[in-house]
Amino acid sequence: MASMVGGMPGAESRVKKVKKVTKSSKLGGDGSTEVVTTETTTTSSSSSHLSQHENGLSSFDQKGGTDNFVEEKMFCHHCDDSLAGHRYVLRDDHPYCIKCYESVFANNCDECSKIIGIDSKDLSYKEKHWHEACFVCTKCRTSLVDKQFGSKADRIYCGSCYDSQFATRCDGCGDVFRAGMKKMEYKTRQWHEKCFTCCTCNNAIGTKSFIPKEHDIYCAKCYEDKFATKCIKCNKVITQGGVTYRNEPWHRECFTCTHCEKSLAGQRFTSRDDQPYCADCFGELFSKRCTACAKPITGKGGLGSTKFVAFETLAWHNECFFCAHCNESMVGKGFIQDEGNIVCPECAKKKMIAEMDAQNE
Repeated sequence: MASMVGGMPGAESRVKKVKKVTKSSKLGGDGSTEVVTTETTTTSSSSSHLSQHENGLSSFDQKGGTDNFVEEKMFCHHCDDSLAGHRYVLRDDHPYCIKCYESVFANNCDECSKIIGIDSKDLSYKEKHWHEACFVCTKCRTSLVDKQFGSKADRIYCGSCYDSQFATRCDGCGDVFRAGMKKMEYKTRQWHEKCFTCCTCNNAIGTKSFIPKEHDIYCAKCYEDKFATKCIKCNKVITQGGVTYRNEPWHRECFTCTHCEKSLAGQRFTSRDDQPYCADCFGELFSKRCTACAKPITGKGGLGSTKFVAFETLAWHNECFFCAHCNESMVGKGFIQDEGNIVCPECAKKKMIAEMDAQNE
């Protein structure tokens, strides 16, 4: 808001009345004459900055006891008209009649464009001037004399009209920012301090951390609860690291074997029914077992492309698939199953001959 000053520019705050008196008298018996000249200046205050010149300048001549007065006139410095019997204004010690002073020095009102005469108060703001009666709000026409006002595009407004038309407004409540109010700003948006709140919990954010999303403002906690990536196992926010399994996020420490809970982060693993298992547990729980050694048939560390031999519902590690009699590997060879044992054809033949000999005895 602005303030203004009032007064009549250029005019002095006092009026001078000058009387110059020249006194002559004869002195002595020799007939000589002495001339004594005196000048008297009186100063008086005038609230209207005007002087009433009644007698002009007068000279006083005394001869032989007779007083003779000769009037010397005062004239307007601009038009040279006599000021005798008229009000006038002094400017830079020069007298001006009212008409000349107003035409030369007075300001024009910014509202009505008329001259602000010497009998009017001149209200000024920056380089503009107004009559007291013309100093009003551009919109509601309320007098702004002795009131705060605002200026926009060379026009003046009362506080209410200025706020309603030009004051910045809160993006939260839509009200204007009054003098002394704290303003919270982010990019091109601004809020009253009480309006700068989380859109979810409505708690004031103040100077605390916040996260913007589209046109909404969130406190850190609400943003994490609503948008941050959460572990599929513990449902807590993953702040750093993490692994992805089947397009689902996990904390590294939460991504463990379903059976033994050993961490699988950075390790080879497999799954069963969408559940992750380490190689050892998967082999123990789900792999075929060797008919010979009863151990799981898995690759190195429980996974891989371990070669094995399968027959009907039975399976053997390659290294376990040998003849029960001669221990010769039967991988890739024909074999005979004898009472659950794998027997090479040669050993089977020998056994059959031995059994026949025993029957013939």
